[in-house]
Amino acid sequence: MKKDVPQKKEVPHDKYFLKSLHQEIDLYDRKLAYLEKFAQFDSTADREGAEHKLQTKRASLAETAKKLVAEGVEFSRTDLPRSFRAEPDTGANS
Repeated sequence: MKKDVPQKKEVPHDKYFLKSLHQEIDLYDRKLAYLEKFAQFDSTADREGAEHKLQTKRASLAETAKKLVAEGVEFSRTDLPRSFRAEPDTGANS
């Protein structure tokens, strides 16, 4: 017999989800800064591997956040990650 597997509920893509995305992007920015300044690795390849992993994850989060903004999800400029505040205005709501 086949068992019905309950499907995951889809996460609503609203302003609260976008705010948490911005917080997570900011966390990855801080992790990258720490890795650059303080983390010690046995080799340059190890450092680059760790940096690539963090940048890849951050890039996917940033892409999702920008997509939500383009779709018109409202947000506060104060919720933006510091790295987004430095970028030119992308039609953000205040």
